[in-house]
Amino acid sequence: MSLRPAPTRVSARASLVTASLTALAVLGLGACDSGPDTGSASAAGPSVIAPGKPGEGNRTLSAEDAGKQRADDDSPNSADVSYARMMIQHHAQALDMTELVPGQAESGKVKKLAERIAAAQGPEIEAMRGWLKTHGKKETGGGHDHAAMPGMATEAQLDKLRAAKGKAFDQLFLTLMITHHEGAITMAADVKSQGNNVRIEEMADDVVAQQTSEISRMRAML
Repeated sequence: MSLRPAPTRVSARASLVTASLTALAVLGLGACDSGPDTGSASAAGPSVIAPGKPGEGNRTLSAEDAGKQRADDDSPNSADVSYARMMIQHHAQALDMTELVPGQAESGKVKKLAERIAAAQGPEIEAMRGWLKTHGKKETGGGHDHAAMPGMATEAQLDKLRAAKGKAFDQLFLTLMITHHEGAITMAADVKSQGNNVRIEEMADDVVAQQTSEISRMRAML
């Protein structure tokens, strides 16, 4: 009498696993075929209605395209233009103050500081004038009042500075210029949050970096 070996537990388990995997594969294929394919739409994000130019209708853009359009558009707005106009006047007053230094200051450090301020702000004025001209804007306009600009010295303060000599001049010059620089930083921060033009933002960044450093230097000199 011949004996046939009984099936092992391992063989039976392997058969069961194979059958289960086959069933899952069939179900997975069925799930992929059912319902509309919304993956690509979800990845693209919601659509955005973009206003058209005068005389044109609105356009429907993907969120990605709308973001690119906003990033590419750095057309100057009123905040950019106002900043350039006001900062030209603001820098001009700083130059007026530094012109007094050679004949009235006592401190060598104050004299070197004034030279650095003049060397930086003179070219910045020309850069802002060039920017306004490039964008077809006049240097004057908007009715900006000197007194309304942050940090501007009053005429009475300037008269006092013109009359001062030696250490008294040094102290008054540093005090007024610190306030003047703080005002310029405030104006730069405002245009960075309200403006739209990349070049103006770059110039504002330069003002913040340079004048923050100079404020620290001047405070140490008082």
